[in-house]
Amino acid sequence: MSAKRNKRNKLIPAKDIITKYNISYHTINHYTDFGLLPIALKKGNVRFYNATQVKQRLSKISKLASEGYSLRLIRKKLLGV
Repeated sequence: MSAKRNKRNKLIPAKDIITKYNISYHTINHYTDFGLLPIALKKGNVRFYNATQVKQRLSKISKLASEGYSLRLIRKKLLGV
């Protein structure tokens, strides 16, 4: 069970998100500031995000954006705000 738990809670730094998902550092900052990508852990100047949550959120953001939703509406849909 602990192996599953660790896999679900795997953390990924912003620089790995940039390369894995081909988005800019500025986009990550914007999504973080806007509340779309919550920071799981911060060590010094390095922010770590939950890898599973990043994958799910970026997929939903991309899908909704391609359907014409603004970031404000996407935020409402993702967070129920």
